[in-house]
Amino acid sequence: MVNPSKELHELVSIVVKEGASDLHMSVGAYPTLRIAGNLIPLVKRPVLTAEDTRVFLEILISKEKINIFEEKKEIDFSYMTEEAVRFRGNAFFQQRAVGIALRLIPVKIPTLQELNLPPILEKFTRIKQGFFMVVGPVGHGKSTTLASLLNLVNKERTEHIITIEDPIEYLFKKERSIIDQREIGIDTRSFHAALTSMFRQDIDIIMLGEMRDSDTISTAVTAAETGHLVFSTLHTNNAAQTIDRIIDSFPADGQNQIRTQLSQSLVGIFSQRLIPRISGGLIPAYELLINNDAIGNLIRESQTHGINLVIETSSSEGMITLDRSLVDLVRRGEITQEHAHAYSLDPRGLENLMR
Repeated sequence: MVNPSKELHELVSIVVKEGASDLHMSVGAYPTLRIAGNLIPLVKRPVLTAEDTRVFLEILISKEKINIFEEKKEIDFSYMTEEAVRFRGNAFFQQRAVGIALRLIPVKIPTLQELNLPPILEKFTRIKQGFFMVVGPVGHGKSTTLASLLNLVNKERTEHIITIEDPIEYLFKKERSIIDQREIGIDTRSFHAALTSMFRQDIDIIMLGEMRDSDTISTAVTAAETGHLVFSTLHTNNAAQTIDRIIDSFPADGQNQIRTQLSQSLVGIFSQRLIPRISGGLIPAYELLINNDAIGNLIRESQTHGINLVIETSSSEGMITLDRSLVDLVRRGEITQEHAHAYSLDPRGLENLMR
């Protein structure tokens, strides 16, 4: 490759031009875009070699991070072009060669309406304290939803907001709120260290990019109990699984305490999927749990298997199941029945709703 910097710049420019969400660079393959969920190889570009991907990575990250990459064999990072286009990246070894995945982060933070998300989510930005989670598989828009929620706070309220991320994704412009953004490995040693120091920083709202261990979860829940509004994510499929995952991350002798804390501090869990749209692009299907007395009792009593039924029978409170959301999208002509079945966690129950 004669000019790797120019080649990389052209590739990321194609991502923006084509409206792609991701760029994959893997040895022995063409550079490949993900557009509306589909992988599209750029067959007019050269097939990538091990030298190509290695040189690309040395352009994308610092020498210090290259050393960390060599030691840990993978690394998360952020990258900004000269045109201020931002990407979230991950590099990894495969067959002793470097692989790279870049995800485009839009400059403008979209609104809930632009994301086709329910207006009821606005209520969770207007409360003073509690624990709210946005969950779902990797690549289904959790970070964008969280950014949209925080930006709504930023526009409406005078609060001190801190984000703790690895790496920083969306960059917020200060409007009514003060927003401090901390990146793991650069601004702080760890999620837990940043959360612990937060109690001395006069913070109102915390956005925690990820909850990786029981210490971090415990501190986040405590923050929600002590007058803070906490937003975070988990890679889980639905609300019930999210609660189980949190509780199971603690040793047996600590699970009763976290159940009690969670039953009191949790305000809601929003689970989302991005589904291929008939008209093109993607549209979200979602589940929303709103904590009430019934949900709180189920959490305390370790009866999370009953949560789905409560969500299903509490639509008057604003709750919705994923299957109900999928059925609504089918009836509105937004998605096909085939895609609804593919993304349902209960195809038999979905079929009953379709009738």
